[in-house]
Amino acid sequence: MYKVDLPVDESEQRAVERRRAAEAERKSRIFNSRSRVIGVDVPALHKQQDDKRDRLEMEKQRDMAHDLLRLSLDETALQQKKEENELRRQLAQDMVQFRAIHQRAEDSRDADINYDRQEAPDACISVSDSGTLGPASMQVFLGEGINEKEKKRAEMEMNERNLRAQKEEREKQEREKKNRELLTDRELVEKDLRAVQLNALEEECKRVARIELSRYNHEQAEERMKRERQERLRREGEDLAELRYTVTSDLLTERPEAAKRITESPAEGPRVLTDRWKGMTPQQISDIHRKRKEQCLEKERLREMERQRDLAWDYLLTEQARQQEREETRDKELQRERRAQLDKYNQQLAREQQAHQHYLDRQLYTNRPKVEYFTQFNTTSR
Repeated sequence: MYKVDLPVDESEQRAVERRRAAEAERKSRIFNSRSRVIGVDVPALHKQQDDKRDRLEMEKQRDMAHDLLRLSLDETALQQKKEENELRRQLAQDMVQFRAIHQRAEDSRDADINYDRQEAPDACISVSDSGTLGPASMQVFLGEGINEKEKKRAEMEMNERNLRAQKEEREKQEREKKNRELLTDRELVEKDLRAVQLNALEEECKRVARIELSRYNHEQAEERMKRERQERLRREGEDLAELRYTVTSDLLTERPEAAKRITESPAEGPRVLTDRWKGMTPQQISDIHRKRKEQCLEKERLREMERQRDLAWDYLLTEQARQQEREETRDKELQRERRAQLDKYNQQLAREQQAHQHYLDRQLYTNRPKVEYFTQFNTTSR
């Protein structure tokens, strides 16, 4: 077999190198203590800043482009408006010039009437020197201007007749207006007369109503005076009866029996009427003094009983306080003994722990790990 030099496929090698570079970049990012501990992705932040800066720059460029476009559009609109105004002014000027040249008043059909060309008909007739004038160029025809004075006289007579008819019509309208005014004045006078009559009738009705009202008020006043006189007589009679009853009543006579009222129930006894009571009898006063002495003795007896009960309660509370104090002293002594026993037990546990730690440090854990043991970890990113 012949040996053939085939070209080497470098795509696989480039792929391997690309994967190695990506792995190295991944290791540098993962094993970076600052990024791992603090959690800050600096390249991502820088990329975000660059993106934001590019976006702001693009927005600024876009705004500037819009401003330039707006200015150019405004200038174009102003230029178009200026050109349009100039075109309108030019058109108006051309129109005026065209009318001044081709639409003169002296060239119109009725120029002879407006400019009084009857006496000089040939004043504006333009005859070409070449003599080539057709029928359309004729301006004055045969027969025009004949009987012009009779026509003017007839026109003046017709105007006079018209003026006379207008004057008669105006006079007729003035007469009709005057007649309407007379009729209106007559109607106003009749209305005024009717209003005067109605006012007179109204005043008569008011007068009759005032007379009737005054008569009615007079009758009412007499009736009220009569009623007041009867009321005064009745009130005076009641006052005299009350005065007679007061003078002869038990209040002024001071009768003691009047202060007692017999009730329906015999067990309740007589009740005293306060508005007629004149004071207590000596027997009632002595009964009151006796009752008061009895109440004082009863109150003194109750006060002594209360004092004896308070002394008994104080003695009981004192005995309870002493018993509680003795129990607290006994509890403190027991707690002191338990604390001493707990201290001894804790000291024994401490000695046992020290002995166990000494055993671990000096006999069991004698093979210490070296640096090579820790460097074998975290060698790849996977």
